[in-house]
Order: sequence, then C-alpha cells, then structure tokens
Amino acid sequence: QVQLVESGGGLVQAGGSLRLSCAASGRRYAMGWFRQAPGKEREFVAAISVSGGNTNYADSVKGRFTISRDKVPNTVYLQMNSLKPEDTAVYYCAAKYADYAQYEYWGQGTQVTVSS
Repeated sequence: QVQLVESGGGLVQAGGSLRLSCAASGRRYAMGWFRQAPGKEREFVAAISVSGGNTNYADSVKGRFTISRDKVPNTVYLQMNSLKPEDTAVYYCAAKYADYAQYEYWGQGTQVTVSS
C-alpha cells in the first residue's frame, strides 16, 4: 500500500510563501498536487513526472508555484509564492505509477489558508 504523507500547510498573509512536502513510500512515482476549496470541486494544481524532467501547472498558479522532487528520499515539494486569498484550500498530494496513468493514491490533505 502506498503511503503519502503531506506537511507544510498553515496560515499566511496574502503575498507570503509556503512550501508543502509530500513523502511517498515505496518506488518512485509520478506525483501531483491538487486542491479543494470549500464548496468547490477538487482541482489540479501541479504535476511532475517520474523522472522529474517534466512539470505542468494550472494556469491559476503558473509563475507563482513550483513543483520539484528529491531523488532520495522520494519527496515532492510545492513551493508557493505570492499567495492569494483564492489559494485557500485543502491541498492533496497524489501519486501514480507512470506518467500516462491515472492518479491512484492520495494523501490526507493539508490546509492552506491565505488571509487578505
């Protein structure tokens, strides 16, 4: 069973920064970050390939968020800069066995709150 453990959420003022981490057990996976705000559906934020060589972002976070990964341990990061109140959400880490696959594994979520 794959385990994803997220950390790094919290409360920050608009314009501030946070870094989220997601540690995955087992082999190396393609990883992504999603978020869900109250009353809204879960939405894609950013993804990184198994190799780490390819990344993609939602338009709403391009230029402000950066996804990256360590080779060892198997940890993925989401650096969030210039945060806005509309970034407030529960952020979820997700993993899949291959770049072309569907996400199969999800973390428990970490709350990010941006005050205006």
